[in-house]
Amino acid sequence: MIISSIGQGLLWGVLGLGIFMTYRILNFPDMTTEGSFPLGGAVCVTAIVQGVSPLVATLLGVVAGMCAGLVTGLLYTKGKIPVILSGILVMSALNSVMLFVMQTPNLSLLNQRRILDIFTNLGLPNHYDTVLVGVIVILLLISLLLYFFNTDFGQAYIATGDNEEMARSMGIKTDRMKITGLVLSNGVIALAGALISQNDGYADVSKGTGVIVIGLASIIIGEVLFGKLTFFERLVAIVIGSIIYQLLILLVIRLGFDTTYLKIFSAIVLAMCLLIPQFKQALHLKTGFGREGE
Repeated sequence: MIISSIGQGLLWGVLGLGIFMTYRILNFPDMTTEGSFPLGGAVCVTAIVQGVSPLVATLLGVVAGMCAGLVTGLLYTKGKIPVILSGILVMSALNSVMLFVMQTPNLSLLNQRRILDIFTNLGLPNHYDTVLVGVIVILLLISLLLYFFNTDFGQAYIATGDNEEMARSMGIKTDRMKITGLVLSNGVIALAGALISQNDGYADVSKGTGVIVIGLASIIIGEVLFGKLTFFERLVAIVIGSIIYQLLILLVIRLGFDTTYLKIFSAIVLAMCLLIPQFKQALHLKTGFGREGE
């Protein structure tokens, strides 16, 4: 069960990295996440059922997520609709898109090929194939992100999130940066949806409900545990945070709690992680006052 949770944590870490690109760098939450995540799975699973190879199907899922991010970006930058509302509009519309793609609320991969089958002939123990796929994808994704953010375009993207007015004064087209961020972020999120749907063996239109909480938990847990980090270390911390989150969920299950209510446990874990900095600050102030009193 622990190995399974680690494998799940690595796959969900992909989601955390996708959310990080908008939530932390551009400083806004993107609700498209809850639509692009299941969309990636829906497109991927449907393509596999239609006979497309799992790798190509996964890439198709990524492209679908990028298209969803593009629509949100255009509504936000060109339509001047607030980013949260833009995300909600696209998220709602994607529910119908997924039903159109799958022609059913859920679709099984029973007796179909999956990307994990690439490692079947290696004779790995149960769930180690998930871990291996997760490690490969995470290493590739982090490498690509590091390369992107070290380019001039990537630095302009970061500058837009740090100070939009200053970035605009330097000639950076901030609207283009926002659209790019939403496209890339939702592509990564859709990749997570495609991989997790293959790992679970099915796609479902309701699979995106609450996933933004899981992604945020990965980011917050990593930040709370490790504090100030370099950019590379922050990306790694998100993946570690995702694994820890999955292990916490495993602990909740092992303690005998009803799995029907996992969503509320997810919310509680995230709330506790968000409150930890406040507790630390309060404790620090209290300790400081105590020393002054002495």
